[in-house]
Amino acid sequence: MANQTALITGASSGIGRELANCFAQDKYNLVLVALEPDLLDKAASEIRQQFGVEVTTIAKDLFKRDAPFEVYNEIKQKGTQIDVLVNDAGQGQYGTFDTTDINRELDIIQLNIGAYVVFAKLYLQEFKARNEGKILFVGSIAGELPGPLQAVYHGTKAFVNSFVESIQEENKDSNVTITNLLPGITKTDFFNKAHMTQAKNVAEGQGMEPADVAKEGYKALMKGEGRIIAGVMNNVQVGFSKVMPDPLVAAQVHKQSAPVDGDESAR
Repeated sequence: MANQTALITGASSGIGRELANCFAQDKYNLVLVALEPDLLDKAASEIRQQFGVEVTTIAKDLFKRDAPFEVYNEIKQKGTQIDVLVNDAGQGQYGTFDTTDINRELDIIQLNIGAYVVFAKLYLQEFKARNEGKILFVGSIAGELPGPLQAVYHGTKAFVNSFVESIQEENKDSNVTITNLLPGITKTDFFNKAHMTQAKNVAEGQGMEPADVAKEGYKALMKGEGRIIAGVMNNVQVGFSKVMPDPLVAAQVHKQSAPVDGDESAR
């Protein structure tokens, strides 16, 4: 993969950071995008030292509507060709919908949906013009399930899952491949940012390691697969949700993610 370049959002930690390792191991050069410059610089330094690839960092707040366009234009101005797009950046907010902060939720919708759509459109157009390229979306099994106490997050991931299936169908006859990675609970900083550490399934230490999720997603992307649910138990949960009545699924998810202290209000 010499001279090929992958653009990864949300690349300073978690699944995005581990995906960066996967690409670097195969000698992709990288453009890493995230909010925190210090974490980005640390990740870039580690990757350069370990894998010897070129790493460019762009610190950008993808909560802002213009930010994905700014990232795209900055990359174009540098003359860098992107061969793989990884839409990974995402956040959530824990608590009953009537107690959560609407402005934060609007930011989350922009990050989880708006930024994904912009990057996907701009790079899909480029990839189709060249008749080559790969796109990896980091969706979630949350998009397959109702999400009491994370209503907006689950809603954004439902959008992603539906959106990906639609553009996959539109582009099935091209050489551009589009893959959707659906993790479940993963041991990342997501839950700190979502103020969700008191949720039962998080407090009990459930979840996969981000490196394991990234490896499954990367393998599926390289094979050109359309969809991969990471982890056996996540596959089981999604499978059961397809045959159970929706209200029962919602009640089950509610119970699994209920706060250990009993207070469902947003923190």
